[in-house]
Amino acid sequence: MIKNGAVRNRAFGLSMLVGAGLLSCLQPAAAETALLNVSYDPTRELYRDINTVFAEEWKAKTGEAITVRASHGGSGAQARTVIDGVDADVVTLGIPSDIDAIAKLTRKIPDDWRTKLPNEATPYTSTVVFLVRKGNPKGVKDWADLTKPDVKVITPNPKTSAGGRWNFLAAWGYAYGQDKDAAKADAFVGQIYKNVPVLDTGARGSTVTFAQRGLGDVLPTWENEAYLVLQEFGADKFDIVSPPTSIYAEPPVALVAANAERKGTTKAAQAYLDFLYSDRAQAIFAKHHYRPIRREAAAPADLAQLPEIKLFKIEEYQGSWDEIQKRNFDAGGLFDRLSRAGR
Repeated sequence: MIKNGAVRNRAFGLSMLVGAGLLSCLQPAAAETALLNVSYDPTRELYRDINTVFAEEWKAKTGEAITVRASHGGSGAQARTVIDGVDADVVTLGIPSDIDAIAKLTRKIPDDWRTKLPNEATPYTSTVVFLVRKGNPKGVKDWADLTKPDVKVITPNPKTSAGGRWNFLAAWGYAYGQDKDAAKADAFVGQIYKNVPVLDTGARGSTVTFAQRGLGDVLPTWENEAYLVLQEFGADKFDIVSPPTSIYAEPPVALVAANAERKGTTKAAQAYLDFLYSDRAQAIFAKHHYRPIRREAAAPADLAQLPEIKLFKIEEYQGSWDEIQKRNFDAGGLFDRLSRAGR
Protein backbone atom coordinates (compact mmCIF):
# COMPACT_ATOMS: atom_id res chain seq x y z
CA MET A 1 0.00 0.00 0.00
CA ILE A 2 1.35 3.41 -0.93
CA LYS A 3 1.74 5.90 1.87
CA ASN A 4 2.59 9.49 1.10
CA GLY A 5 5.25 10.84 3.42
CA ALA A 6 8.26 13.12 3.31
CA VAL A 7 11.45 11.93 4.96
CA ARG A 8 13.55 14.81 6.19
CA ASN A 9 17.09 14.85 4.83
CA ARG A 10 18.62 14.73 8.29
CA ALA A 11 22.26 15.66 8.45
CA PHE A 12 24.44 12.70 9.26
CA GLY A 13 27.87 14.07 8.48
CA LEU A 14 27.95 13.12 4.81
CA SER A 15 28.51 15.49 1.96
CA MET A 16 25.66 13.93 -0.02
CA LEU A 17 23.16 15.70 2.24
CA VAL A 18 24.82 19.09 2.29
CA GLY A 19 22.99 21.36 -0.14
CA ALA A 20 22.42 25.05 -0.48
CA GLY A 21 19.01 25.90 0.94
CA LEU A 22 16.78 28.29 -0.90
CA LEU A 23 16.86 31.01 1.72
CA SER A 24 20.66 31.04 1.79
CA CYS A 25 20.68 31.50 -1.98
CA LEU A 26 19.19 34.93 -1.96
CA GLN A 27 21.94 37.12 -0.45
CA PRO A 28 24.75 37.68 -2.98
CA ALA A 29 28.03 39.21 -1.97
CA ALA A 30 28.35 42.92 -2.65
CA ALA A 31 29.68 44.04 -6.05
CA GLU A 32 29.30 40.58 -7.53
CA THR A 33 27.00 39.29 -10.21
CA ALA A 34 24.83 36.63 -8.59
CA LEU A 35 22.85 33.88 -10.30
CA LEU A 36 20.32 31.50 -8.81
CA ASN A 37 20.12 28.01 -10.31
CA VAL A 38 16.98 26.18 -9.19
CA SER A 39 17.81 22.51 -9.62
CA TYR A 40 16.60 19.06 -8.64
CA ASP A 41 17.57 16.85 -5.72
CA PRO A 42 20.59 14.71 -6.73
CA THR A 43 22.59 17.49 -8.41
CA ARG A 44 23.91 19.06 -5.20
CA GLU A 45 27.43 17.69 -5.54
CA LEU A 46 27.47 18.16 -9.31
CA TYR A 47 26.63 21.86 -9.30
CA ARG A 48 28.98 22.54 -6.42
CA ASP A 49 31.80 21.65 -8.83
CA ILE A 50 30.20 23.19 -11.93
CA ASN A 51 29.60 26.52 -10.20
CA THR A 52 33.16 26.77 -8.90
CA VAL A 53 34.71 26.14 -12.31
CA PHE A 54 32.28 28.45 -14.11
CA ALA A 55 33.05 31.28 -11.68
CA GLU A 56 36.78 30.81 -12.32
CA GLU A 57 36.30 30.94 -16.09
CA TRP A 58 33.94 33.93 -15.94
CA LYS A 59 36.46 35.85 -13.85
CA ALA A 60 39.27 35.01 -16.26
CA LYS A 61 37.24 36.04 -19.34
CA THR A 62 35.44 39.14 -18.05
CA GLY A 63 37.32 40.27 -14.96
CA GLU A 64 34.03 40.11 -13.04
CA ALA A 65 33.38 38.12 -9.90
CA ILE A 66 30.27 35.96 -10.07
CA THR A 67 28.48 33.82 -7.54
CA VAL A 68 26.19 31.00 -8.57
CA ARG A 69 23.90 29.71 -5.85
CA ALA A 70 21.94 26.50 -6.23
CA SER A 71 18.63 25.49 -4.67
CA HIS A 72 17.77 21.79 -4.59
CA GLY A 73 14.68 19.70 -3.97
CA GLY A 74 12.24 17.44 -5.73
CA SER A 75 12.07 18.66 -9.33
CA GLY A 76 8.31 19.14 -9.39
CA ALA A 77 8.41 21.00 -6.10
CA GLN A 78 11.28 23.16 -7.38
CA ALA A 79 9.33 24.03 -10.52
CA ARG A 80 6.45 25.08 -8.29
CA THR A 81 8.71 27.49 -6.35
CA VAL A 82 9.62 29.22 -9.61
CA ILE A 83 5.97 29.33 -10.65
CA ASP A 84 5.18 30.86 -7.26
CA GLY A 85 7.80 33.59 -7.69
CA VAL A 86 11.29 32.41 -6.70
CA ASP A 87 13.70 34.57 -8.69
CA ALA A 88 15.64 31.87 -10.57
CA ASP A 89 17.93 32.97 -13.37
CA VAL A 90 18.19 29.42 -14.70
CA VAL A 91 16.47 26.13 -14.00
CA THR A 92 18.23 22.79 -14.31
CA LEU A 93 15.43 20.38 -13.58
CA GLY A 94 14.97 16.64 -13.78
CA ILE A 95 12.35 16.23 -16.49
CA PRO A 96 11.04 18.29 -19.43
CA SER A 97 7.48 18.56 -18.12
CA ASP A 98 8.64 20.65 -15.14
CA ILE A 99 10.12 23.34 -17.39
CA ASP A 100 7.04 23.12 -19.61
CA ALA A 101 4.92 23.84 -16.54
CA ILE A 102 6.92 26.98 -15.70
CA ALA A 103 6.67 28.18 -19.29
CA LYS A 104 2.94 27.56 -19.48
CA LEU A 105 1.96 29.03 -16.13
CA THR A 106 4.31 32.03 -15.88
CA ARG A 107 5.40 32.88 -19.45
CA LYS A 108 8.85 33.57 -17.94
CA ILE A 109 10.34 30.85 -20.15
CA PRO A 110 9.45 30.74 -23.86
CA ASP A 111 7.43 27.78 -25.09
CA ASP A 112 10.22 26.85 -27.50
CA TRP A 113 12.86 26.67 -24.76
CA ARG A 114 14.09 23.30 -26.05
CA THR A 115 15.37 25.01 -29.21
CA LYS A 116 17.51 27.54 -27.35
CA LEU A 117 20.37 25.16 -26.49
CA PRO A 118 21.96 22.10 -28.12
CA ASN A 119 20.52 18.60 -27.80
CA GLU A 120 17.04 19.92 -26.96
CA ALA A 121 18.48 21.82 -23.98
CA THR A 122 19.86 18.64 -22.41
CA PRO A 123 23.62 18.87 -21.67
CA TYR A 124 23.82 15.35 -20.21
CA THR A 125 21.62 12.30 -19.85
CA SER A 126 21.14 9.60 -17.26
CA THR A 127 19.15 6.44 -16.65
CA VAL A 128 17.56 4.44 -13.85
CA VAL A 129 19.46 1.61 -12.16
CA PHE A 130 18.81 -0.44 -9.01
CA LEU A 131 20.62 -0.01 -5.72
CA VAL A 132 20.36 -3.15 -3.61
CA ARG A 133 21.83 -4.32 -0.34
CA LYS A 134 25.20 -6.05 -0.47
CA GLY A 135 25.01 -9.46 -2.07
CA ASN A 136 21.60 -8.66 -3.59
CA PRO A 137 19.73 -10.95 -1.16
CA LYS A 138 16.42 -10.64 -3.06
CA GLY A 139 18.04 -11.46 -6.40
CA VAL A 140 16.90 -8.30 -8.17
CA LYS A 141 18.13 -8.34 -11.77
CA ASP A 142 15.43 -6.72 -13.87
CA TRP A 143 12.21 -4.71 -13.62
CA ALA A 144 10.02 -7.79 -13.29
CA ASP A 145 11.72 -8.60 -9.99
CA LEU A 146 10.23 -5.44 -8.47
CA THR A 147 6.77 -7.02 -8.65
CA LYS A 148 7.66 -9.96 -6.38
CA PRO A 149 5.58 -9.82 -3.19
CA ASP A 150 8.61 -10.04 -0.89
CA VAL A 151 10.54 -7.18 -2.56
CA LYS A 152 10.01 -3.77 -0.96
CA VAL A 153 10.68 -0.89 -3.37
CA ILE A 154 11.76 2.58 -2.28
CA THR A 155 10.96 5.31 -4.82
CA PRO A 156 10.00 9.00 -4.54
CA ASN A 157 6.61 10.47 -5.24
CA PRO A 158 6.23 11.18 -8.97
CA LYS A 159 3.97 14.12 -8.16
CA THR A 160 6.94 16.02 -6.71
CA SER A 161 10.06 14.24 -7.95
CA ALA A 162 11.50 13.90 -11.44
CA GLY A 163 13.33 10.81 -10.24
CA GLY A 164 10.00 9.37 -9.18
CA ARG A 165 8.56 10.07 -12.62
CA TRP A 166 11.52 8.54 -14.45
CA ASN A 167 11.24 5.43 -12.24
CA PHE A 168 7.52 5.20 -12.98
CA LEU A 169 8.01 5.67 -16.71
CA ALA A 170 10.97 3.28 -16.83
CA ALA A 171 8.89 0.52 -15.28
CA TRP A 172 5.98 1.24 -17.62
CA GLY A 173 8.23 1.34 -20.68
CA TYR A 174 9.91 -1.92 -19.75
CA ALA A 175 6.53 -3.65 -19.53
CA TYR A 176 5.16 -2.02 -22.67
CA GLY A 177 8.26 -3.07 -24.58
CA GLN A 178 7.48 -6.73 -23.94
CA ASP A 179 4.33 -6.94 -26.11
CA LYS A 180 3.15 -3.34 -26.74
CA ASP A 181 0.09 -3.76 -24.52
CA ALA A 182 -0.61 -0.52 -22.61
CA ALA A 183 -3.16 -2.10 -20.26
CA LYS A 184 -0.66 -4.77 -19.21
CA ALA A 185 1.98 -2.09 -18.69
CA ASP A 186 -0.41 -0.10 -16.47
CA ALA A 187 -1.08 -3.21 -14.41
CA PHE A 188 2.64 -3.99 -14.17
CA VAL A 189 3.38 -0.58 -12.69
CA GLY A 190 0.50 -1.08 -10.26
CA GLN A 191 2.09 -4.30 -9.04
CA ILE A 192 5.34 -2.46 -8.32
CA TYR A 193 3.61 0.33 -6.40
CA LYS A 194 1.87 -2.20 -4.19
CA ASN A 195 5.41 -2.97 -2.95
CA VAL A 196 6.21 0.68 -2.15
CA PRO A 197 5.92 1.34 1.60
CA VAL A 198 6.64 5.09 1.57
CA LEU A 199 6.89 7.88 -1.00
CA ASP A 200 9.42 10.62 -0.26
CA THR A 201 9.13 14.01 -1.94
CA GLY A 202 12.48 13.79 -3.75
CA ALA A 203 15.13 11.36 -4.92
CA ARG A 204 17.55 12.36 -2.17
CA GLY A 205 14.89 11.71 0.44
CA SER A 206 14.40 8.19 -0.93
CA THR A 207 18.16 7.67 -0.80
CA VAL A 208 18.11 8.57 2.90
CA THR A 209 15.17 6.24 3.51
CA PHE A 210 16.96 3.34 1.83
CA ALA A 211 20.59 3.91 2.80
CA GLN A 212 20.34 5.52 6.23
CA ARG A 213 17.03 4.30 7.61
CA GLY A 214 17.51 0.83 6.14
CA LEU A 215 14.03 0.51 4.66
CA GLY A 216 13.36 -1.53 1.54
CA ASP A 217 15.16 -4.07 -0.61
CA VAL A 218 15.73 -2.06 -3.78
CA LEU A 219 16.03 1.61 -4.69
CA PRO A 220 15.41 2.39 -8.36
CA THR A 221 17.36 5.62 -8.76
CA TRP A 222 19.35 7.93 -10.93
CA GLU A 223 22.63 6.29 -11.96
CA ASN A 224 24.71 9.06 -10.35
CA GLU A 225 22.79 8.76 -7.08
CA ALA A 226 23.53 5.04 -6.87
CA TYR A 227 27.26 5.63 -7.28
CA LEU A 228 27.16 8.41 -4.71
CA VAL A 229 25.75 6.01 -2.12
CA LEU A 230 28.66 3.65 -2.74
CA GLN A 231 31.10 6.51 -2.25
CA GLU A 232 29.47 7.87 0.88
CA PHE A 233 28.39 4.69 2.66
CA GLY A 234 30.88 2.20 1.28
CA ALA A 235 30.78 -0.36 -1.49
CA ASP A 236 30.75 -3.07 1.17
CA LYS A 237 27.13 -2.21 2.05
CA PHE A 238 25.41 -1.89 -1.33
CA ASP A 239 25.55 -3.15 -4.90
CA ILE A 240 24.44 -1.47 -8.12
CA VAL A 241 22.42 -3.59 -10.51
CA SER A 242 22.13 -2.24 -14.06
CA PRO A 243 19.03 -3.76 -15.67
CA PRO A 244 19.37 -4.92 -19.29
CA THR A 245 16.78 -2.31 -20.33
CA SER A 246 16.05 1.10 -18.85
CA ILE A 247 14.91 4.57 -19.76
CA TYR A 248 16.80 7.32 -21.55
CA ALA A 249 16.46 10.09 -18.97
CA GLU A 250 16.97 13.67 -20.16
CA PRO A 251 17.27 16.33 -17.41
CA PRO A 252 16.89 19.66 -19.25
CA VAL A 253 18.03 23.23 -18.55
CA ALA A 254 16.59 26.63 -19.44
CA LEU A 255 17.02 30.35 -18.98
CA VAL A 256 14.24 31.95 -16.96
CA ALA A 257 14.30 34.76 -19.46
CA ALA A 258 11.89 37.20 -17.82
CA ASN A 259 13.65 37.00 -14.47
CA ALA A 260 17.12 37.37 -15.95
CA GLU A 261 16.09 40.33 -18.11
CA ARG A 262 14.57 42.14 -15.15
CA LYS A 263 17.62 41.45 -12.97
CA GLY A 264 20.13 42.36 -15.68
CA THR A 265 21.74 38.91 -15.57
CA THR A 266 20.82 37.59 -19.01
CA LYS A 267 24.38 37.63 -20.38
CA ALA A 268 25.84 35.81 -17.38
CA ALA A 269 22.96 33.35 -17.09
CA GLN A 270 23.15 32.45 -20.77
CA ALA A 271 26.92 32.02 -20.49
CA TYR A 272 26.34 29.69 -17.54
CA LEU A 273 24.04 27.48 -19.58
CA ASP A 274 26.42 27.55 -22.55
CA PHE A 275 29.23 26.48 -20.21
CA LEU A 276 27.37 23.25 -19.48
CA TYR A 277 28.21 22.13 -23.03
CA SER A 278 31.93 22.95 -22.71
CA ASP A 279 34.68 20.34 -22.44
CA ARG A 280 35.30 21.15 -18.78
CA ALA A 281 31.65 20.80 -17.79
CA GLN A 282 31.16 17.65 -19.83
CA ALA A 283 34.12 16.09 -18.02
CA ILE A 284 32.60 17.09 -14.68
CA PHE A 285 29.31 15.42 -15.61
CA ALA A 286 31.11 12.15 -16.30
CA LYS A 287 33.13 12.46 -13.08
CA HIS A 288 29.83 12.62 -11.18
CA HIS A 289 28.42 9.58 -13.06
CA TYR A 290 26.14 11.43 -15.43
CA ARG A 291 26.30 10.58 -19.13
CA PRO A 292 27.82 13.51 -21.07
CA ILE A 293 26.49 14.18 -24.53
CA ARG A 294 30.06 14.68 -25.72
CA ARG A 295 31.84 11.57 -24.55
CA GLU A 296 35.15 12.64 -26.07
CA ALA A 297 35.45 15.39 -23.45
CA ALA A 298 35.28 12.96 -20.52
CA ALA A 299 38.01 10.93 -18.87
CA PRO A 300 38.01 7.32 -20.14
CA ALA A 301 38.08 6.03 -16.56
CA ASP A 302 34.87 7.92 -15.79
CA LEU A 303 33.13 6.66 -18.92
CA ALA A 304 34.16 3.10 -18.09
CA GLN A 305 31.95 3.21 -15.00
CA LEU A 306 28.82 3.81 -17.11
CA PRO A 307 27.82 0.39 -18.47
CA GLU A 308 26.08 -0.27 -21.74
CA ILE A 309 22.31 -0.52 -21.17
CA LYS A 310 19.61 -0.79 -23.82
CA LEU A 311 17.78 2.52 -23.41
CA PHE A 312 14.36 3.55 -24.71
CA LYS A 313 12.76 6.97 -24.99
CA ILE A 314 9.36 7.15 -23.37
CA GLU A 315 8.19 9.59 -26.08
CA GLU A 316 8.40 6.72 -28.57
CA TYR A 317 5.75 4.90 -26.55
CA GLN A 318 3.54 7.68 -25.18
CA GLY A 319 4.00 10.72 -27.43
CA SER A 320 4.77 14.31 -26.37
CA TRP A 321 5.62 15.38 -22.85
CA ASP A 322 2.24 17.06 -22.57
CA GLU A 323 0.64 13.69 -23.30
CA ILE A 324 3.01 11.85 -20.95
CA GLN A 325 2.31 14.24 -18.09
CA LYS A 326 -1.47 14.16 -18.59
CA ARG A 327 -1.68 10.38 -18.95
CA ASN A 328 0.41 9.54 -15.94
CA PHE A 329 0.79 12.35 -13.43
CA ASP A 330 -1.92 14.98 -13.77
CA ALA A 331 -5.00 14.76 -11.55
CA GLY A 332 -6.87 11.59 -12.40
CA GLY A 333 -3.94 10.13 -14.30
CA LEU A 334 -2.51 6.64 -13.96
CA PHE A 335 -0.55 7.36 -10.78
CA ASP A 336 -3.65 8.74 -9.04
CA ARG A 337 -5.68 5.70 -10.11
CA LEU A 338 -3.01 3.32 -8.83
CA SER A 339 -2.80 5.25 -5.56
CA ARG A 340 -6.54 4.97 -5.01
CA ALA A 341 -6.47 1.29 -5.85
CA GLY A 342 -3.69 0.73 -3.33
CA ARG A 343 -5.57 2.27 -0.42
